[in-house]
Amino acid sequence: MPRTTSTRPRFATRALLLHLATVALVVALCTGVYLLLAVQQLRAEAESTALGIARTLAEDPQVRSEVARISASDREPDADALRHGELQRLSTDVASRTGALFVVITDDNGIRLAHPTPSRIGEEVSTPYEEVLAGSEIVDWQTGTLGESARAKVPVRDASGTPVGEVSVGFERAGVFDDLPPLLAVIALTAAGALGLAVLAFLLLRRRWERLTLGVQPEELVALVQNQTAVLDGVDDGVLAIDPQGVVRVSNAAADRLLGLDAPVGRPLDGLGLPAAVLDTTTGARARSSALVGDRMLYLDSRPVIRDGRALGDVLIVRDRTDLVALTERLETVRTMTAALRVQRHEFANRMHVAAGLIDADRVADARSFLGELVARGPVAFPVTGLDLLGDPFLHSFLGAKGVEAGERGVALRIAEDTQLIGGVSAAEDVAAVLGNLVDNAVTAAVSGERTPRWVEVAVLDDDDALVFTVSDSGPGLRGVDPLSTSTSANDAPDSVHGHGIGIPLSTEIARRSGGDLWVIDPGDDEHGAVFAARIGGAVDPARAEQSARTDQTEQQEKP
Repeated sequence: MPRTTSTRPRFATRALLLHLATVALVVALCTGVYLLLAVQQLRAEAESTALGIARTLAEDPQVRSEVARISASDREPDADALRHGELQRLSTDVASRTGALFVVITDDNGIRLAHPTPSRIGEEVSTPYEEVLAGSEIVDWQTGTLGESARAKVPVRDASGTPVGEVSVGFERAGVFDDLPPLLAVIALTAAGALGLAVLAFLLLRRRWERLTLGVQPEELVALVQNQTAVLDGVDDGVLAIDPQGVVRVSNAAADRLLGLDAPVGRPLDGLGLPAAVLDTTTGARARSSALVGDRMLYLDSRPVIRDGRALGDVLIVRDRTDLVALTERLETVRTMTAALRVQRHEFANRMHVAAGLIDADRVADARSFLGELVARGPVAFPVTGLDLLGDPFLHSFLGAKGVEAGERGVALRIAEDTQLIGGVSAAEDVAAVLGNLVDNAVTAAVSGERTPRWVEVAVLDDDDALVFTVSDSGPGLRGVDPLSTSTSANDAPDSVHGHGIGIPLSTEIARRSGGDLWVIDPGDDEHGAVFAARIGGAVDPARAEQSARTDQTEQQEKP
């Protein structure tokens, strides 16, 4: 089908954009969560470090004794002495070694005993200290004179364990997040890599997708499915599609019905139990063929499917020719009977011309004698030896006409001496189809043989309501050919005999359908060709024999 045109982006492009948007959103969410966790971890590490330093310094014996001494004194601390005192030296040294923003030591009144800014020593701290002096440790982010920082406050206890001051250690905000830019760079590179992999994966997926769908877009696939369903379910022909691996991919209801398949889609073709002709045609061994499947005569047509130079498999079209073949057989019967009537009409016209000529010549006595001879002789004689053994008018006329046709081809048709038919033929169409096909094949076989004279012999018997007949010929015999094969090829020669066409399989099916059969008695030898036999059930009506006998008796009584 033609590609649909649209101003909308192709499905692959829309899918790519949606795919990238989804991946970008996932990466952004993961990045945000990871960044939040990283910030929390850095804050926790800063707080933990500040708390550890504050605890260590608060446990220092020199710090404890000095803070306890100053807190126990009634006088205010000497700021000048503290600026050069041991507490200031210790706090400055700890801040220098740990990189802390500040290390502050206070007494029990919150007076700074050590501070990074010496001028602030002796002043009260700017942040609350009462909770610490109550014996609690505080870890928090607070803003003081040195700015916002992660700080830890730990009480300094005297020898009896009573809080007499505090140690406060803080790290500035900028220092805490010094590791954040490299971490952000790693996260950004990871996110970019994820997006790059997503793009690469989608490009590979799109390439694979377009290979599998032959470049057909989903909108076109929907239209294809709709069209396929409408076409496959809207026709009487069977459609069977097979991929290059021999697996059935499409089978409509008509194909299932005609080939007798049950859920064939997804199953190997050679595991469906199909006739050899169907398998050969489907796989391309034959372009066309005919096959008898069940009671249906099927015409098979196989065509390869190629798109953009790539073989996609084969499509088998199955057409039901049963009704057509049956109609052809019936028309052949009508043609044969018409030929017989034409011969009789021609002969009758000749006789009437003779009688009319005698009367015109005033030879009335001769004309009366000629007509009397015609009445005694009966109807026009067919060139079939032993035809009078057949009392049934249908068989008499039918085989008489076949005799005329055979004679035109140099073959003598004869009725066997053991022929005996008591009843009358009631299933004329079936008998004409089966018997006519066997006689035609026998005539063809006799013509193709080298024996002379060329002949075909028919024996007819009745068995209750069944009609049994045999057909033999002077031909070369079967010569290893299986005439009862249920699958045939449409590419065989038109003059092939004994089962190369579709007549024998169809005749076999007609006979079996009535409870009878068709078989080979003798494949042929040096004296004669093949001998076929057929039995057609319900083809004889015994009541017709009685009616025919009464009619003949009445005609005899009416004769002068």
